[in-house]
Amino acid sequence: MLKIEDLHVYYGGIHALKGLSLEVAEGQIVTLIGANGAGKSSTLRSISGLVKNKKGKIIFEGQNILGKSPEALVSAGIAMCPEGRRILPHLTVMENLMLGAYIRNDREGIGKDLGWVFELFPRLKERTWQKGGTLSGGEQQMLALGRALMSRPKLLMLDEPSLGLAPLLVKEVFEIIRTINAEGKTVLLVEQNAFAALKVANYAYVLEVGEIVLEGTGEALIQDPKVKEAYLGG
Repeated sequence: MLKIEDLHVYYGGIHALKGLSLEVAEGQIVTLIGANGAGKSSTLRSISGLVKNKKGKIIFEGQNILGKSPEALVSAGIAMCPEGRRILPHLTVMENLMLGAYIRNDREGIGKDLGWVFELFPRLKERTWQKGGTLSGGEQQMLALGRALMSRPKLLMLDEPSLGLAPLLVKEVFEIIRTINAEGKTVLLVEQNAFAALKVANYAYVLEVGEIVLEGTGEALIQDPKVKEAYLGG
């Protein structure tokens, strides 16, 4: 579904991604792990069109999407749930969710997807008219996930979905990621919680200073001595 070839990203004089190449197969959960500054978020931002200073190829469903606008990429079927949730705090839960569907005009399909989001996140249904900013951190993360799903993406990208959440909520978030994937969504996941990310991943890449240094199935990388030492606490 997604193939990145020799991707370079620059922020001024900083060479953030140095010839990155990776693949995301349809129907899989693929995760990127690595330390802060490794290039994980830069990879997602490049795919979603938020980074302009880049070169290489980003091929989505057979088309090179490098240089396309974020709006065009959402229309093509790529959605990102950003780090820090980025919900609109002064809008209601419903208004935030409907913003996720702004590119769509299929009223019946929007209603169906809204029902699915409320099945995934019953607490959001209970708080439909509550302002987003008054929700708990976990509820805001659910809202950010729901908003991304309302665009009906083919590829859902998640940037640090467990950041700042209590352990029980982290477990719940990863169960929801499995459920979303089981419903047919392809997922590209960036996550500091390396163990949890590798547990759900079909395939994974380890990034260090803008380059891939290891790759393999999630299960294989959990057992890799280098990964254990660097990311899993030995």
